[in-house]
Amino acid sequence: MYRDRRSAKRFNSAYSGPQNMQYAYYHEEDDASFQLVHTTKTPKPLHQRGKLNRMNQKLNQARRQQQAQQAQQLTRLGKGRERDRHQQIRKWQKHLKQRYDHRQHNQNPHFKYREASVSVRPSWKVLEEMEFSWLTKLMLSGIGEGRDVYRCGTMEYFDKTFQSVTCKNERPLRRVNRIFHTVWTTDDPVIRSLAMKKFITGMVEGADVSKVRVYTTDAIMSTLMCATRSINSWDIVVHKIDDIVFLDKRGTEFFHIPVNETAADPPHDEASSINSPRNLALEATYINHNFSQQVLKADGKKVSFENPNPFAAEDGSDTHELASVGYRYRQFQIGEDVGLIVRCEHDGVLTGSNGETQYINVKALNEWDSQYPGNIDWRQKLDSQRGAVLAHELKNNSCKLAKWTLQSILAGSHQIRFGYVSRVNSKDTTKHVILGTQQFRPKEFADQINLNMDNAWGILRYIVDTCLKLENGKYLFLKDPQKSVLRLYDIPDDSFDSDDSEYSDQDAVPSGYKSSENLKEES
Repeated sequence: MYRDRRSAKRFNSAYSGPQNMQYAYYHEEDDASFQLVHTTKTPKPLHQRGKLNRMNQKLNQARRQQQAQQAQQLTRLGKGRERDRHQQIRKWQKHLKQRYDHRQHNQNPHFKYREASVSVRPSWKVLEEMEFSWLTKLMLSGIGEGRDVYRCGTMEYFDKTFQSVTCKNERPLRRVNRIFHTVWTTDDPVIRSLAMKKFITGMVEGADVSKVRVYTTDAIMSTLMCATRSINSWDIVVHKIDDIVFLDKRGTEFFHIPVNETAADPPHDEASSINSPRNLALEATYINHNFSQQVLKADGKKVSFENPNPFAAEDGSDTHELASVGYRYRQFQIGEDVGLIVRCEHDGVLTGSNGETQYINVKALNEWDSQYPGNIDWRQKLDSQRGAVLAHELKNNSCKLAKWTLQSILAGSHQIRFGYVSRVNSKDTTKHVILGTQQFRPKEFADQINLNMDNAWGILRYIVDTCLKLENGKYLFLKDPQKSVLRLYDIPDDSFDSDDSEYSDQDAVPSGYKSSENLKEES
């Protein structure tokens, strides 16, 4: 085939030699090994086919372009709102984390152990238990205005410049070194004389105390009338002498002002913390005493009742100036033969629109930590949303506000003025500022906070009737620290009278003011 012998084997297979016969090809018809190969293409889904795929790509591209245009069209206000939204999200995340940490720390986060205001002795006998759910159903209507029996004390005028105080022009809270008397019912010289059915010089003309069988103070009386709102434990001593009943306090922390008592998450820090319940109560009491005197014109005109302050030293040996206070001993008829005399107080006076003298009570609400779970920042909300701040306080301090309102109604005050006081620094309890004030008419404010006066009088009437049925002796009302129950105990006559008792009046006096008991010891 090839002329050139040198090219004869050029195109021979490398496997065609006799030595590679195993690789030789032999054509044979074998139908058994025949296989049909399927080469038809698998159809694509509709969204992957050319026309629809291109359409989806165009839609996605148009969507991305629209989002890019919207992002470019955001104004500064829109960006600010977005930033505020993220800040609020972070704030709520922090709030939820704090609540989670607190729940992890306590096995039952809904249960808060509270100590009783007094240790129950084995010798005490329970005479009666009053369930709050039952007390809320008691009603007594038709109780008229109280009638003055005796008036005494001197009051100063309210400084109206405090009405313009706001968060932007706050005022520092000053320490006012004045004497505040916290005299027991049985130590009150006026009540002692009235209980003996004696005529007192300076008594209001026409006053008749022949049917009076109960004597107390506004603080004690309001505590009983608002008992169903209370959470913390408290106690009141009852002295039954013949047909007379004295409702009195003990040397405890009765006059301390609780903070966030009715809150969903009340303060629970340890005793050594500045935010422990007791330290917060001391701080609130200190703030109230100083605020109630700072908002008055100390060097201005004063209003005096017919009689001088009965608790002032007769020889004028008081080391400090007396606080501005006017006492009104008022008589209420809660039954046909059941009269009651209560010592009420006014903090100051002001001139009305018609030139008349109006009596006022001054109280202070205090902010202690705006970052605590459930609290709000007064400096951000108070000027623009004062109603929201007050509603928040009504939820957290329902019992305290109800008692203050009741005391103003019992005294016949024309106004009750609230001050909003906050710490300068949340970690410092020594420096405070006044952020604003607000005033209400007591009866109108009672309607706003759902304070049912008929129910309050009904509770008091039942308690008084229970006490009048007792034998002569000494008794104790104690609010259960864990349950909504008020118990009446029969206690020995010498209870709380020993000098070495673990309870003393010193425990009830916060720093910054002095009580009448302190002055007696100093003199």
